[in-house]
Amino acid sequence: MTSAAPNDASIVRTESVTLFSGSRPFALESGEILAPVTVAYESYGSLNAARDNAILVCHALTGSAHAAGLSSPDEKSAGWWDPMIGPGRPLDTSRYCVICSNFLGGCYGTTGPTSLDPRTGKPYGMAFPEYTVRDMVRLQ
Repeated sequence: MTSAAPNDASIVRTESVTLFSGSRPFALESGEILAPVTVAYESYGSLNAARDNAILVCHALTGSAHAAGLSSPDEKSAGWWDPMIGPGRPLDTSRYCVICSNFLGGCYGTTGPTSLDPRTGKPYGMAFPEYTVRDMVRLQ
């Protein structure tokens, strides 16, 4: 995970991780299978040795994982929850590792309709499988 210090004009990069590849696909409640699945996320602060200081921040279904800090040097405003994330703030990044991931099916880097369907090599589009909020939560 990338450790970033929001609120100090540092640049926060959106990272991604690919899960459920190969013989271990992600089974949706609809019975459909997705593999691989990419999850885009941003993280702030550091995970401790016990790995018990993580906080997951969920965004609005139409939002992105850019919750705090700046995503580029020319960005004019910080992430959508910047006043809440950072040293000395309610989600204190000197104590916690704060993670915000994009939802399944979204348009900000997590697998969704614009992703390439490995069976066709073309974007899923309308062929993207039906999924539920429970599927989105399980993926997070």
